[in-house]
Amino acid sequence: MKNGKVFIIGVGPGDYKLITLKALQCIENADVVVYDRLVGEKILSFAKRNAELINVGKKPDFHAVPQEGINEILVKKAKEGKNVARVKGGDPFVFGRGGEEAQYLWHHQIEFEIVPGVTSAVSVPAYAGIPVTHRDFCSSLHIITGHESPEKEESRIDYKALAMLSGTLVFLMGIKNIQEICKNLIQYGKDPKTPVAVVENGTTHRQRTVTGTLLDIHKAVLEEGIHSPAVTVIGPVVSLREKLQWFLKGKLSGKKVIVTRSREQASKLVEKIEAFGGEAIEFPTIRIEKIEDFTQLDRAMKGIRDYGWIVFTSVNGVKAFFERMQEIRADIRNLYGTKIAVVGEATESELNRYGLLADLVPQKFTTESLLSEMIHRVKPDEKVLLARADIATEDLSRGLKEAGVLVEDLTVYRTLMEDGRKQKIMDMLERNQIDFITFTSSSTVKNFVSLIGEDGVKKIKSAKAVCIGPVTSKTARELGIRGVEEAEIHTIGSVVQKLLDLV
Repeated sequence: MKNGKVFIIGVGPGDYKLITLKALQCIENADVVVYDRLVGEKILSFAKRNAELINVGKKPDFHAVPQEGINEILVKKAKEGKNVARVKGGDPFVFGRGGEEAQYLWHHQIEFEIVPGVTSAVSVPAYAGIPVTHRDFCSSLHIITGHESPEKEESRIDYKALAMLSGTLVFLMGIKNIQEICKNLIQYGKDPKTPVAVVENGTTHRQRTVTGTLLDIHKAVLEEGIHSPAVTVIGPVVSLREKLQWFLKGKLSGKKVIVTRSREQASKLVEKIEAFGGEAIEFPTIRIEKIEDFTQLDRAMKGIRDYGWIVFTSVNGVKAFFERMQEIRADIRNLYGTKIAVVGEATESELNRYGLLADLVPQKFTTESLLSEMIHRVKPDEKVLLARADIATEDLSRGLKEAGVLVEDLTVYRTLMEDGRKQKIMDMLERNQIDFITFTSSSTVKNFVSLIGEDGVKKIKSAKAVCIGPVTSKTARELGIRGVEEAEIHTIGSVVQKLLDLV
């Protein structure tokens, strides 16, 4: 059996958007993902569904898997013929022990590739408003580990040489030793008044920064309860932070928002929340899957000219319908003369991606409004094809039939319950750490409640539930969720606006 290949990948300092395109591609294609503790869940979500995930996370003074064990895992999995993504925070060759792992792979004749990442030494200070170089302040940058191997009998850091430098000093992983670092620099002649900044959880929505001098920064760190992971920046450039700090200034700054949409659809809502400084916590409660039997749908597509209208009530319905058309090579030109109705602007936008325009978009983006307007538009001899989810309500179909319209109701995709991060969400709710929960359909509400149970619902005390429309709001109230708020226009953008209005 041919050996697999190992990709030693840096995924940046914390903000998942700082991942490189190459790193993303390697993770998406990997059979096995071996990751450290600072690799966020969003990064791991890029792995394919059947990929094996192995946590080898390290904390200060505690290694879940020792380095020797990690090396052996990489070789073992590669010898099984699997492609392995060895995922690390920051850059693998900047105090990431990537060089050691590459040496071990070379020794065992395993092919490997290094995928550099954005190092925290530069990016974390940048997110704190500190440029590590500036022509008016310094002309050099020095990156030093603040956490040397405990096996060394004495430090290899030359504090005497560092104290004489006028450039910026950046210490990584040095929060535990910050008092000793500052003491040594002062001892060898560094000005005690030299500005210092310590940035905790840099580039994430948990980022905190404390500033001081070599003389008093240790006290500030203790008073503020700053912990690892943290980056320490020493030098005159720290004084620029007062003018250049830019991160976490949005209206949702400091707010935690649960997003319950399917993983495939969550990105737009997540991006908007993060754009306003909020922390989006993805808790997908539904998973979109293909239907198991295409017999009826394929028959309808082959006789598509028999329908006067096709009705789509969701983005997923549009995607599923046209993906199936492509799979069976049904000619889209056969839709000529068939009118198309959609429930709202998001569904209309998805339809536009296939080069088609909607003939009917109701003024209010609700099923009730769509039903009302269709009853007045559909002619007596026109047959309607309703393309929907397996769990969608029958309100639209029933209403059209009662009005005398000939309707064929077809399931074009399935909505399944997703295995969520139940315990973490439950803990956050119990500690009142969640500010908002967003629901974009009745199915997200039902599955959310099913996942967390009645006990979980009771723990929703201070968090407000923001729903996309009246049907979703009604479902939330019926299932015992309190503090329900409703978006005015029933779109994702309006959900975000409601969040902003409630802050």
